[in-house]
Amino acid sequence: MKPRQTRKIHIGSLVIGGDSPIAVQSMAATQTRDIAATRRQIEVLEKAGADVIRIAIDSEADVEALKELRRNTDSVLSVDLQENYKIAPLVAPLVNKIRYNPGHLFHLEKHKTIPEKVRFIVDSARENHCAIRIGVNCGSVDPDYKEKYKDDPIEAMVRCAADHCKLLDEMGFADYCVSLKDSDSAKVVEANKRFSAERPDVPLHLGVTEAGLPPEGIIKTRIAFEQLISAGIGDTIRVSLTLPNEEKGKEIEVGREILKDIDEGRFRSVPENFMEGMNIISCPSCSRVENNKFVELAQDVRKMTRYAGKYKLTIAVMGCRVNGPGETDDADLGLWCGPSRVNLKKGTQTLGSYSYEEIIERLKLEVDRIIAERYGAVGMNCP
Repeated sequence: MKPRQTRKIHIGSLVIGGDSPIAVQSMAATQTRDIAATRRQIEVLEKAGADVIRIAIDSEADVEALKELRRNTDSVLSVDLQENYKIAPLVAPLVNKIRYNPGHLFHLEKHKTIPEKVRFIVDSARENHCAIRIGVNCGSVDPDYKEKYKDDPIEAMVRCAADHCKLLDEMGFADYCVSLKDSDSAKVVEANKRFSAERPDVPLHLGVTEAGLPPEGIIKTRIAFEQLISAGIGDTIRVSLTLPNEEKGKEIEVGREILKDIDEGRFRSVPENFMEGMNIISCPSCSRVENNKFVELAQDVRKMTRYAGKYKLTIAVMGCRVNGPGETDDADLGLWCGPSRVNLKKGTQTLGSYSYEEIIERLKLEVDRIIAERYGAVGMNCP
């Protein structure tokens, strides 16, 4: 393994970067304002040994819940601002790290510039001794970068991250790290290698977003981590798996297992045809999920599509309205879930909204149509 060259930053009592141990983290999958359920999620992750536990905050009701949760845990907490950067000063006194997505900053107060909004977050973090993560996701890249680099979406992510690092540097704020995530392992590797070559000093949070259900989700994640960490890239990791809430600790267990294998030189071979057939992308769930049937739906999609496993087809199953619409755009078929309805897409085209009971049958029709169009086969008759 090549040595890491990043600077060290502090996230509460935790130090990442440089020769510090690679930290393993996860995220509560419950509605934050459901204090009992979220407290249970924290307990599950603490028991699994999480170094950092992330919680999503989207409203002042969530902030009030966070106050109660903080009183009951000494864990290192990170908070995800979602689309509401204005709540940064409310949450900063309660957590150790703030994560913001550059692609979400344009939603509120459109009369203000992006640097003004970033300074607002930075000032809140600085005053409360919080670290910051600049979190760039494939499905929610800042629209300006997405347009400018429309022929190279990886470069759009890298340039966005690098420019935001420059903003924080100019503001004299150094306790920050960066993440560049995609559901495609190869794109995660390429994006992080490009960024690391340009900014070898900045600690990196690694993850394959919406990796999906085990075991496929574990394999996708392992592919990226083995290639990056062995190259000296990566200071903290998140394994994003679609799991029932009580099993979220498995993300920590899998992360530590992968790190141990890499450290001891045990690299798992990957079949050459692993990504050639059916590819189901599904998010790991978080507090944005409005119906817990989402996890069961992802499992049902995998069961239903087994008959078509040999066909190269990507289906994305997303659990919320925040990332769902954008992060299903690149899939052949996409489902993003609301409280009682599931929205079905074909690429960027919306096909309709269906109940959780109707969606599998409707999805199968679209799968069969694509198979017939591409391969001249009728899906329902495929072996």
